[in-house]
Amino acid sequence: MSQERSAGVPTAAQVALIGLFVTALVTAQLTASKVLAFELPIALPITGAQLALPGAALAYALTFLASDCFTELYGRRAAQVVVNVGFLLNFVVLALVWSTIAAPAAPTSVDPGAFETALGASTNVVLGSLLAYVVSQNWDVLVFHRIREYTGPEKLWLRNIGSTATSQAIDTVIFVVVAFAVAPAVLGVGTVLKPDLLLSLIAGQYLLKLAIALLDTPIVYAIVSLVRSHEEIPAEDASTA
Repeated sequence: MSQERSAGVPTAAQVALIGLFVTALVTAQLTASKVLAFELPIALPITGAQLALPGAALAYALTFLASDCFTELYGRRAAQVVVNVGFLLNFVVLALVWSTIAAPAAPTSVDPGAFETALGASTNVVLGSLLAYVVSQNWDVLVFHRIREYTGPEKLWLRNIGSTATSQAIDTVIFVVVAFAVAPAVLGVGTVLKPDLLLSLIAGQYLLKLAIALLDTPIVYAIVSLVRSHEEIPAEDASTA
């Protein structure tokens, strides 16, 4: 074990993974208002020939890559601290964005209306994203840790795909249902989408997120291997506390 780790000093890898997690999380908040549309070569049963999903999906997928690497290297408790501190930092981002929107604009400023449209996420989207985040991210860390308990240090691919696939499903369902059905119905703001549209949004988002989870597995292996060799962390050394 390196002298830095024994002394409790954060390593470059720890700072980098936390930085990636927070950067992706903030980017997801700021890009949520744009709806992406990906054309497919074939029409799928639920989504048709187009996958529609919020712009946040791409950045948000990186948070799971970072948290899975962090859990594998430093253990469940450390990863849960990062996840839950990240949840609180969401409110800091929202406060800063909303206060900037509310502040008076100079004559040379970009159009305040356009600025608000681009960065000011609706109440429905905020509620959906925050609830989805705190549930799915904690689930991801928990499942990753449970699979590791059963498999030991082997089968990192199973931990990465299993935890991310299930947590992304939870995240997608909670976000879409709360943001586009529950919140509009309860708060009376926005339109409650029909069940077929909700199902289409859920399927479209999840298919892309699942594809990213499968594709990022080699990246997780590479990051974990690099950090272990550099910091001299044995595969069995991840904390189970």
